[in-house]
Amino acid sequence: MTNALIIGGGIAGTVTAIALRKAGINAAVYEAYPTDAAAATDAGAFLLVSANGMEALRTIDAHRPVLDNSFPAGRADFISNTGKRLGGRPLAGSEEGALGARTIKRATLRRVLREEAERRGARVEHGKRLLAAQTGPDGRVVASFADGGRAQGDVLVGADGLHSLIRRTIEAAAPRPRFTGQHTVCGYARDAASPPDRDTYAMIYGKRGFFGCTTAPDGEVWWFANTPGAELSKDELAAITPEQWREQLAGLFAEDNTPAADIIRASGESIVATNAYDIASTPTWSDEAMVLVGDAVHACAPNAAQGASLAIEDGVVLAKCLRDLRSPRPAFAAYERLRRERVERVVATGADLVRRTAPGPVGRALRDAILPRRLDRAGTDGSDWLTGYRIDWEEPVKGEVARAR
Repeated sequence: MTNALIIGGGIAGTVTAIALRKAGINAAVYEAYPTDAAAATDAGAFLLVSANGMEALRTIDAHRPVLDNSFPAGRADFISNTGKRLGGRPLAGSEEGALGARTIKRATLRRVLREEAERRGARVEHGKRLLAAQTGPDGRVVASFADGGRAQGDVLVGADGLHSLIRRTIEAAAPRPRFTGQHTVCGYARDAASPPDRDTYAMIYGKRGFFGCTTAPDGEVWWFANTPGAELSKDELAAITPEQWREQLAGLFAEDNTPAADIIRASGESIVATNAYDIASTPTWSDEAMVLVGDAVHACAPNAAQGASLAIEDGVVLAKCLRDLRSPRPAFAAYERLRRERVERVVATGADLVRRTAPGPVGRALRDAILPRRLDRAGTDGSDWLTGYRIDWEEPVKGEVARAR
């Protein structure tokens, strides 16, 4: 097995290409959007690459471009709608020498990972919208594209995101993304009142939504809000102006004794909003020659801040399995065995956090009473399973006994 086709040039696809190249396997990435259009779809959004994601990148020596184009997130402080500090938690990882979490714009992360994949020898082609994929009688998979082109490989990796065609190709009855009942909005503010300390995220539990923000090295405040709302079409989202988002969101947080509303009002025109979705469980991850990674198989609500990191982990673990087991079916089985329990637990955690976004008065009182005790125990009671996950690149995958801690 020497050639892999990767459908999708986002985070999951490019990391998988990098990891496969490190494993000695040829990889070609096919991205539906032209280069500029792909970047435009992510314009204005930022994300957190958590400590586990950064360490997964380090296992394939791909962490440096991310470090060079991001800034650290060392700590999260949790604040109630009354302004009371409920406690804090480190984001940097517990072990000595850990890279820690990093804040980066999504478009920047896509770009630097694509460049690294190309530097490693992976071919990346844009404007290649997939029409169909099928496995031939010789066991090889053929991908057909809207521009009339075709590609053939030993395996095909579906990194084609939330609305994955490969997921539906593998199983026609595969689950569709589930709207979580909230919108995620990102924005940026200069000269904002009460910005958080550098290297810190202020996580604010408002009465009517959740607000988080951090301060970039140049002093600009990067913020996001998770707020309840009805599912909107692409056209409906595009029709809402930055001014309308500012007015709506500032109103949601106006009654809280926190800086959230003032930061939102101080924001510029770069405000982007999306519907939030998840996929709780995908029954079938692969067939004889195709396999899923990232959001194509386990989308997570943004509340857990793990979407990018899980995608990175997937790419690294899949590459290890293909490196050591060589044949697609046993490699795919090992990959699923190593990943399913963890990713479904993370998705469930994200869904639980969605439910806590805007509780009633009793729920707020219980949360404010319980959360400080949970934060005090963080990392001492096994709760570091989320960001403490690590992959050993050198550990061989041996079928049923394979494991990643």
